[in-house]
Amino acid sequence: MWSEYITATSTDEVIRILKERGEKARIVAGATDLILELERGVRKGIETLVDVSRIPQLDRITLDEDGNIHLGPLVTHNQCAASKLLRQHAHPLARACWEVGAPQIRNRGTVAGNLITASPANDTITPLMAMNASMTLKSVQGERKIPLNQFYTGVRKTILHPDEMLVDISFPALKENQRGTFLKLGLRRAQAIAIVNVAIILTLESSRVENAAITLGAVAPTIIHAEEAETYLAAKELTDEVISQAANLSANASRPIDDIRGSAIYRREMVRVLTRRGLRSLLEGSERTGFPSAPVMLAKEQGNNQGKPIAHQSPNEPIQTIINGRKYNFTSGYEKTLLRLLREEGGLTGSKEGCAEGECGACTVFLDGKAVMACLVPAPRAHGAEITTVEGLADKEQLHPVQEAFIQDGAVQCGYCTPGFIMSAAMLLDERKNPTREEIAQSITGNLCRCTGYYKIIQAIEHASQI
Repeated sequence: MWSEYITATSTDEVIRILKERGEKARIVAGATDLILELERGVRKGIETLVDVSRIPQLDRITLDEDGNIHLGPLVTHNQCAASKLLRQHAHPLARACWEVGAPQIRNRGTVAGNLITASPANDTITPLMAMNASMTLKSVQGERKIPLNQFYTGVRKTILHPDEMLVDISFPALKENQRGTFLKLGLRRAQAIAIVNVAIILTLESSRVENAAITLGAVAPTIIHAEEAETYLAAKELTDEVISQAANLSANASRPIDDIRGSAIYRREMVRVLTRRGLRSLLEGSERTGFPSAPVMLAKEQGNNQGKPIAHQSPNEPIQTIINGRKYNFTSGYEKTLLRLLREEGGLTGSKEGCAEGECGACTVFLDGKAVMACLVPAPRAHGAEITTVEGLADKEQLHPVQEAFIQDGAVQCGYCTPGFIMSAAMLLDERKNPTREEIAQSITGNLCRCTGYYKIIQAIEHASQI
């Protein structure tokens, strides 16, 4: 899929490489979108991937003295969902990040990558647009700061230059008199692309709306504001009549199309419904309902890059890694995904390929203490990393408690998806010793089974937590 893979150790190195390689180079961090785009031929002519995931200090979430929140380019969706700062002062973004994919996807996928991919259905763009976010882009010529609402020119089109790197995302923290929410409609509870999503930010003066921001996703070529609804809400109290009229105006602002996930008529009606629900939740103070106080991460560490930066370049250098406690030295397979490297070069066939696009979770492994979809990780990312596959869970002759419970409770039928479920469950029990049933359900939202109906799987994980 690529002929050269460079693991960079600084942003200066990244922008230098981008300047030299031009259109033939792309930055990779989580790779959850880029890998699929390369495999599907959406991104053509790319020869060099520049991995920025090992550059220190780029995974920080901070609040500056002017009240602005900053996200580094390596901040993941899971970090945002768990961040106390964002949960308190940027609830719409934290909630949107929690709605992205599944835990394994959120452990790798970055907010910066979500913004640059530029799909109008991407979840994090909508709340960031409502919060007046800006992006700092860096090249060898210097830096420029661009308001997010000026960044997009169409579906998957931006003003980002080939030699630029996004180095910062910033937006004002919500003030005491501001409240916000994010709502998403998908075809299922998790691992779903938005049919419609809505973000609402209200600035309140006593019981009246002083200012409103309502942004809509998946209903136009880019994320849009419901401007008439925003103007209408100014200086009004949130009565039932006002809420209904604002919801109608929001629906009128949408410009949806018919596609496989929903018709234009359905999408427009759902904009109305979600806007009404969002405004009512803000009126009632129930906007945080359903958002877990401690989301399941399937990770031992929140940060992306611990320790010193690691430089690597393929194919000039072998991929040296530790898998299940054993050192491996791969001199081939650099152009593959981590899943194919494990199976074809490493002979570790326990991890399965079910979909090759991060939907089924059969390829779940642990990468540096986080559960990830191996089919969405470039193989060279394994260099200098510690990886655990299902083959490495057992302690010599003693099975892992999750493995024992799956056998005892009959949680296996065809068995193809089982390695992924076992890996997710094992990381869950590392993360929290006595998970609730809801937390167990959260932990396996990234894993699909077409045989068992999940009841025995959940029972086995509950059983394993008691062993």
